[in-house]
Amino acid sequence: MTVRAPAPRPASAAWRRPSRARSRGVTLLELLIVLSIMAIVAAIAMPMFSGGVSTGELKGAARQVAAGLRLARSEALATRKETRVVIDLERRTFRAEPELREHALPREIELKLFTAQSDLVSDRLGAIRFFPDGGSNGGRVTLAVGERKYDVDVDWLSGRVAILD
Repeated sequence: MTVRAPAPRPASAAWRRPSRARSRGVTLLELLIVLSIMAIVAAIAMPMFSGGVSTGELKGAARQVAAGLRLARSEALATRKETRVVIDLERRTFRAEPELREHALPREIELKLFTAQSDLVSDRLGAIRFFPDGGSNGGRVTLAVGERKYDVDVDWLSGRVAILD
């Protein structure tokens, strides 16, 4: 009686059948890692899509305030009389004198006014004054929403109005 050794399998047979580890799918650890990455991305992205004031609206409001200040300066130069821009911090409005129309800003914007003590009427109402020579008492209006802000700066000597990021 002769014992025969089994014939060796060809090497290519191993490649035809998938191993059990490859056909199982994803592990619980891999699933948890992917879910935690998705949660982090969602936490970062959600505030960008939430309601409120967009960066464009905030910049537009800063431009609107700067335009009102520039209008008051040109009015002071043209008429050779002092003019003011009156800013109501509580109602979030401003008015360039002698114009009677008030310009409203979005309610979500936080306003701060830095100006001469003599032009502060109360905690919520103040003004920036322009003189007939184009100069000003100087000041700054800060428009902010959360971390984002723009400063509208008025130079006291030249009356130049600039928007600072």
